[in-house]
Amino acid sequence: MRKGNLYHKSVITIVMLLLLIPLLATLLYSFSAVWGATVLPEKLTLDWYIKLWSDPRFLISFARSIFLCFISIFVSLLVIVPLAFIIEYRYPKWQSMMDIVILLPFAMPPIVASVGLLQIFSGSPIMGTPWILVGCYFTIVLPFMYRSLVNNLRALNLHDLMDAASLLGSSAPQAFMRVVLPNIRKGILSAWFIAFSLLFGEFVFANMLVGTNFETLQVYLYNMRQTSGHFTSAIVISYFLVILILTLLANRFNK
Repeated sequence: MRKGNLYHKSVITIVMLLLLIPLLATLLYSFSAVWGATVLPEKLTLDWYIKLWSDPRFLISFARSIFLCFISIFVSLLVIVPLAFIIEYRYPKWQSMMDIVILLPFAMPPIVASVGLLQIFSGSPIMGTPWILVGCYFTIVLPFMYRSLVNNLRALNLHDLMDAASLLGSSAPQAFMRVVLPNIRKGILSAWFIAFSLLFGEFVFANMLVGTNFETLQVYLYNMRQTSGHFTSAIVISYFLVILILTLLANRFNK
């Protein structure tokens, strides 16, 4: 039994090292001033991070990414929360159909969807604006947000809650707003953080449909790839830290 545990721990340790070594190397490279023929950097510096976080173009692209994520998630919640409630409460027979619908975004790669959208909306006033990304981002977060909210609703014993509210004189909309929503707030927060971490790193739709017209963080990173490797490493580590914080928050609220 101990040999089996030792084997499992060894496999996990090796996998963790394989995942962490590239990240640690990128982190060290982002702090190095000179790293050439030596095993370790010859000098460490914070200049790359100072240069990055004092670059107006980076700060604007960072703010744009956050703005897009907030708007897209807000619109998605306005649609998905009532949809999940109605299907779970009124039309449970549609659950199998929704299980198929939420899988459709995985069936079409973003690059293929981007080409189709370019053909459909070519010449449209929304092409090249951030508003076309809101619709695209809705399809990205739909499976994750819907599944998170549905699992939360199923854990509530929804029909009993609604029946109790009805007996106390509440209409269905009132019961939804005053009883159901407060009980699924943790599920909503969890879905919000998961969606934010997904959208914050989206690149294909943003690059193909908007590009430099509305430069997001990922497009900025792509456009800066020809600059110093130390500088781009600082961008990657900054991006990773934001995603790590959001992931930890999502796990915390999910519990």
